[in-house]
Amino acid sequence: MAEAASGAGDATLEGERGKRPPPEGEPAAPASGVLDKLFGKRLLQAGRYLVSHKAWMKTVPTEDCDVLMTFPDTTDDHTLLWLLNHIRVGIPELIVQVRHHRHTRAYAFFVTATYERRVPCLCLPLALLLRGADELGLRKAVKAEFGGGTRSFSCEEDFIYENVENELRFFTSQERQSIIRFWLQNLRAKQGEALHNVRFLEDQPIIPELAARGIIQQVFPVHEQRILNRLMKSWVQAVCENQPLDDICDYFGVKIAMYFAWLGFYTSAMVYPAVFGSVLYTFTEADQTSRDVSCVVFALFNVIWSTLFLEEWKRRGAELAYKWGTLDSPGEAVEEPRPQFRGIRRISPITRAEEFYYPPWKRLLFQLLVSLPLCLACLVCVFVLMLGCFQLQELVLSVKGLPRLVRFLPKVILALLVSVSAEGYKKLAVWLNDMENYRLESTYERHLIIKVVLFQFVNSYLSLFYIGFYLKDMDRLKESLERQLRAALVPLAALRFRLLLLSLRGLLLVARAKVRAGGEPSH
Repeated sequence: MAEAASGAGDATLEGERGKRPPPEGEPAAPASGVLDKLFGKRLLQAGRYLVSHKAWMKTVPTEDCDVLMTFPDTTDDHTLLWLLNHIRVGIPELIVQVRHHRHTRAYAFFVTATYERRVPCLCLPLALLLRGADELGLRKAVKAEFGGGTRSFSCEEDFIYENVENELRFFTSQERQSIIRFWLQNLRAKQGEALHNVRFLEDQPIIPELAARGIIQQVFPVHEQRILNRLMKSWVQAVCENQPLDDICDYFGVKIAMYFAWLGFYTSAMVYPAVFGSVLYTFTEADQTSRDVSCVVFALFNVIWSTLFLEEWKRRGAELAYKWGTLDSPGEAVEEPRPQFRGIRRISPITRAEEFYYPPWKRLLFQLLVSLPLCLACLVCVFVLMLGCFQLQELVLSVKGLPRLVRFLPKVILALLVSVSAEGYKKLAVWLNDMENYRLESTYERHLIIKVVLFQFVNSYLSLFYIGFYLKDMDRLKESLERQLRAALVPLAALRFRLLLLSLRGLLLVARAKVRAGGEPSH
């Protein structure tokens, strides 16, 4: 998976990494010469990155790694040394191993932390993970003799929590990774520090800024194969069984577990309208009066069912929130500014620290003069194009003797317009949001969601409302619904099929090359 270049986390980077191997100096695989002769260099380079989507589940996991930090292959030694030194000085309890990936020629930091104190000479009061749990306010189970239940972790009373003596049982994989990520995100710069052309403000988080500048490629948690295998058996491969919500919560976190809890609850609740609707449809007469009565009865049933569903989910959600210790948890901590936020440097009138400031009137001016007109223009353009496709379809249907393929041409054009305009508007919405320069990530995401959802609603469903309520053409409405389903399902199925073919073709070529290389006489 990765080529280890370090022996211990305390060694210097020069000793861990040595000299960076040049691309041409790397030993070639036995089949490289055969593939080069048969298929050329392009296939060889593509084959380095061609991995079956199933093969990722069979890779050898890296031990003692919770969070992985990757860098572009163009990253120089000075950048790696600078960041590694800051991590080891600022967070000495973290264990960082530097490794080189042979195929991508990129370096990565494999980060973890021990449960015990690692640096006795510093006289640290508690381990890094425990202090992080205190800072984050993680809810942990309390021993029965101290009252039971759950409460926010406190280093001063760590003895009252269950399994605090056992590292493997006290913290889940998700909690360990969240704590390590918290410490990495809180690695802060001193006044006047700089890396190449990046100048940091005093107390500015280093890693988010480097990630926004592209110096750090990714920072993400690493899967634990043992737990994944257990979830695969108890969750993915289990049929007609309850979801292991507690295991999902321990591994993926409360938000993901709550989502799947709602999904399972909603799926189970849909059984009632499905059964009632099927019975009603079976016993409804063929005349129009019986159909109208059935529609009214089913509508009343849906009103009652939806009300009961919401109330039952509130109860179920509160039950899970109490069980997972998030019912009375405090709100999020003070949110850090986005690394992409830019403005003029100034001294904050509140904290008296240096910060970036962007005048609100500039953002409002851009929203009124650029964002709003462009969004309205896109919505109007989509509506006009939709009407044009409908008029074209009417024109095609009015002409007799046309081939069947030509009659479907307006529908194909409309489907293409919907897909292309959706992709184009996503890029436009991101660009507008970037130009509006929001300070907080939550504000940025909220405005981006508003832009994208508004356009997606008009782009995908306006035609259905137009046909159903203005034209009142039920046959055409059915065709539009079928087109919406095809537009959503066909590309997904085609992508899966292409990935499967590409993976099989690549594996077949590599297997043939290995067979031919194995048959060559050794020298």
